[in-house]
Amino acid sequence: MFDLQSHKKNILLTILLLAELGLLLLLFFSMTFFTELPFTLKNSQTTANPFVTLSEKDLSKKISKMETQNNTLERQINRTVAGQSYMVVNVSTNKFRLFTKGQMVREGLCSTGTNVLLTTDNEKKKWFFSTPKGMHTIIGKTTSPVWIKPDWAFVEEGLPIPPANSDLRYEYGVLGDYAMSLGHGYLIHGTLYKRFLGMPATHGCIRLDDEDLEVVYTTLSIGSKVFIF
Repeated sequence: MFDLQSHKKNILLTILLLAELGLLLLLFFSMTFFTELPFTLKNSQTTANPFVTLSEKDLSKKISKMETQNNTLERQINRTVAGQSYMVVNVSTNKFRLFTKGQMVREGLCSTGTNVLLTTDNEKKKWFFSTPKGMHTIIGKTTSPVWIKPDWAFVEEGLPIPPANSDLRYEYGVLGDYAMSLGHGYLIHGTLYKRFLGMPATHGCIRLDDEDLEVVYTTLSIGSKVFIF
């Protein structure tokens, strides 16, 4: 017997997983996929109850339509990543998902940018600590990374900014065992502040706990895509 409710649940779960990547692809490739949510009344004059119950026939039609839209979107995603592993980061929830061959293989908490503005006392220099949204590419990987502290790290601590080649700029053991570069100074790396995972706590980088970091590092290669939204 066809279990409509179970089928509907599976379809909606699939939509949830694909929606994150779909949003990014819409932004980057000007795609025009629009998903019509079931049950929602359009142009309704009533505000007391904005939902209705559909007949099984109408519900089946909507499910079929969503399946077609999802299949189209999935093909577009697969063309974009060309069968590679990729990562999706949600800066609103501070969660990540890791995919291999179109299947999610890991998910967990991360920390992303605080969206805080820092300025020097004379306001000649300003830094806004946000994690850049969009489609990014892993351009470098390293083990036992060393943090080369930028100017803002000293300004934030109320310290004078040292010369560019100063030993004061090198800090060991704070980025975890692995780091992956997204370019422009943004990294995916480990953290000493695991209690802040799941919260916006960074200066723009993406922090993971030790186990998640190791899995992501071994799964993603140089050239792998990272979708941030």
